[in-house]
Amino acid sequence: MPVSDRVRVAVGVIGGVAVASAAVAGIALVSAAALSVYFARRIVTPPGRADSTLRILAIGESTIVLSSAIESRAPGRFSLWFADETGLARIGPVVSQGAQWVARELIEIEKGVPRPGDNARSSGWFYLTPAGLGLEYSQVMVPTELGPAPAWLIPAAHPSTIWAIHIHGRGVQRPETVRALSEFYDAGVTSLAVSYRNDTEAPDSTDGRYGLGSTEYRDVDSAITYALAAGAQRIILMGWSMGGATALHTLVRSANHEKIIGLVLDSPVIAWGPTMELHGDLNRIPSPVQRAAQIVLNSEQARFLVGMEKPLDIAELNFVDRASELDRPILLMHSEDDGYVPVEPSRALAAARPDLVTYEEFDTAGHTRLWNYDSERWLLAIRTWLAALLAENLASAE
Repeated sequence: MPVSDRVRVAVGVIGGVAVASAAVAGIALVSAAALSVYFARRIVTPPGRADSTLRILAIGESTIVLSSAIESRAPGRFSLWFADETGLARIGPVVSQGAQWVARELIEIEKGVPRPGDNARSSGWFYLTPAGLGLEYSQVMVPTELGPAPAWLIPAAHPSTIWAIHIHGRGVQRPETVRALSEFYDAGVTSLAVSYRNDTEAPDSTDGRYGLGSTEYRDVDSAITYALAAGAQRIILMGWSMGGATALHTLVRSANHEKIIGLVLDSPVIAWGPTMELHGDLNRIPSPVQRAAQIVLNSEQARFLVGMEKPLDIAELNFVDRASELDRPILLMHSEDDGYVPVEPSRALAAARPDLVTYEEFDTAGHTRLWNYDSERWLLAIRTWLAALLAENLASAE
C-alpha cells in the first residue's frame, strides 16, 4: 500500500484522539499519525542484533578495560560479546574505574581474541548452553502449529514427572534461560528450554510480528503437550521478560491448564500498556501519540499498518486487571531500577494477589540481570519457592 494511503488510514483511526488532545494543524496531525504507526510497529516487530556501544581499551591477564558507560559500570558478572559478536568473554566485578574507563575482572575468554579498539556489549546471558552449568542436555523438536521448534531437554538426574518449561524474552533466544536450570535440576525437575515463533530459531508466524505473549503462548502450550507425551504429569512455567507475559497467557488460556502447578517470573511484562508508556517516554514520544499507537495496535482497520494478522487488545495484556483469573502460585522477581519493563505492575500484581504471589524485589539489578547482580539471593529465592511448591504437590498427590 502506498505510504500516502497508510497515512490517511492512520489519521482516520487516531484523528479523534489527536484532535481532542490538542488543536493541531493538518501537517502536525499527519506527522503524529506517522509517528504513532512507527511506534506501534516497533513494539511488535522482532528487533535486530543489539548495538555494541562499548569499546575495549586494554586487556590484561586477569582484567579487561572498557569504555565507561552505565552498561560497563553495572555491578555483577556478565558475558561480553566483542568484535561484532565474533568473540565472547565472561567478565566479573568492577575492580577500578576512572572518568572514561572501567576495569573489570576477566574471568575467561570462550572464543575469539579481544583486542583494544574492538566494539563490545555486555549480556545477561552467562552460559550459552546448559553444558556451561555441567548439565547434560539434548536438542529436541517440539511440534507446533507453525512447524517443529527446537528446544533443549535437560533431564533430571532420575526420571521425573514434573517438568519446567523455560521461556525466553523478547529479541533473545534460549541461552537467556540457562541461568535457572541448575536449581530445577537439583530439585529433581526435568527442564525444557523452548523456542517460539519469530525468535529466529522457531518457525516465523505468518505476519512475522509478536503477539506480546498472546500468540506465543500457543508454542508454549505445544511444549507442554510434548512434555506430557514424554511422561510429565505436572508443569512449572518459568518466563523471562516477555516470556513472563507468555507464561501468564499460557496459564489462563492453555488447553493443558490443569497440569500447570506454578510459575516463576523474572522481570516480567505484567502489563503492556505501562511498558509501552515507559518506552514512549524514553524516546520522547508525546503521550497522545503513545495512546494513538495503542489504538493502532487494537484496531482491525489499522492492524495492516504495522503488518499484524490480527489486532492486539492492549487491555487483555494487563494481568494486574486480570489478577482474579490467576489460580497458581507465582514467584515474581523484579528490580526496582528495571529500565526496560517497569516494576510497578509487578508490585501491583503482588499486592492484588498476596495469596498466590511470592514477590522478591531487587535494586540496581536492571532488566533480567537479577542473577548477574546477586546470584545467591536469586537462586535461593527459586530454591525455597520450588521446595515449598513441590512439597505441597507431593502432599496433595498422596
